[in-house]
Amino acid sequence: MKIKKSFITEEMWYWLLLAPFLIMFTVFTVLPVMAAIGLSFFNFDMIGKLEFVGFNNYMRMFFADNVFTTVLKNTILLAFITGPIGFLLSFVLAWFINEFNLAVRSALSFLFYAPALVGNAYFIWQVAFSNDSYGYANSILLSLGLITDPINWLKDVSYVMPIIVVVQLWQSMGVSFLANISGLQNINPEMYEAGLIDGIHNRWQELWYITLPTMKNMLLFSAVIQIASAFSISAIAIQLAGYPSVGYAVDTVVSYMTDVGTTRYEMGSASAMAVILFVLMAIFRALVKRVLNSTGK
Repeated sequence: MKIKKSFITEEMWYWLLLAPFLIMFTVFTVLPVMAAIGLSFFNFDMIGKLEFVGFNNYMRMFFADNVFTTVLKNTILLAFITGPIGFLLSFVLAWFINEFNLAVRSALSFLFYAPALVGNAYFIWQVAFSNDSYGYANSILLSLGLITDPINWLKDVSYVMPIIVVVQLWQSMGVSFLANISGLQNINPEMYEAGLIDGIHNRWQELWYITLPTMKNMLLFSAVIQIASAFSISAIAIQLAGYPSVGYAVDTVVSYMTDVGTTRYEMGSASAMAVILFVLMAIFRALVKRVLNSTGK
């Protein structure tokens, strides 16, 4: 007589396999988020005692801290520009490159993923937008006679934001691109054959009715990566434009939060900024998920 395993026994093995991830996720993600939320209602300088202040940290941020409102505006602006554009570019590039043969596709995939591998290669852009005549941008413009004096690209409010946008797009598309091309490779070719029978006759119809609905989960992952990348811009702006940048033109919530928390040791205020940033990212993720769920309907 065969003994049937109990439901509890089967579930136990699943939870046992998930246990290492769940423990790490709880310790390094859930607990820090909960700690930040709790600490945002206190004044704490890493030395003295906790002082409960309620919503004062939040009120001061929005109504008494002009720098925070500026960096919040910069963060949202960068997220609105680099997030959607980076997501669309990564998908479109993956869609086109997926049509090549394996050798060409592999080479191009490495090429577009390379910026993510390079990491903090800001010196490339520092040289390109150097404020003297030896910088690539100034050198080209001077040789063409378009300008007579070198432009101080990274210290001019008119230029620094577009430069940060370009650099962020260059560096952030790698992971999303790789996720999208992986999703395209995993679509069953038989679905396109079935679509042809059902009346789909061009690539745009294939994209809308087969490719996008089939890739919803991968597209959501790609979008979340872009959202996280767009809202966490900090190192790029600091390395290229310095901190603070001219007129706080490209400073973000992350860079300001780092300054408040690690330089001024105002951990309560820094935690409140982290909570606001977390809420913004959650809202954007919910909006993206809603848009993707309506795709192909």
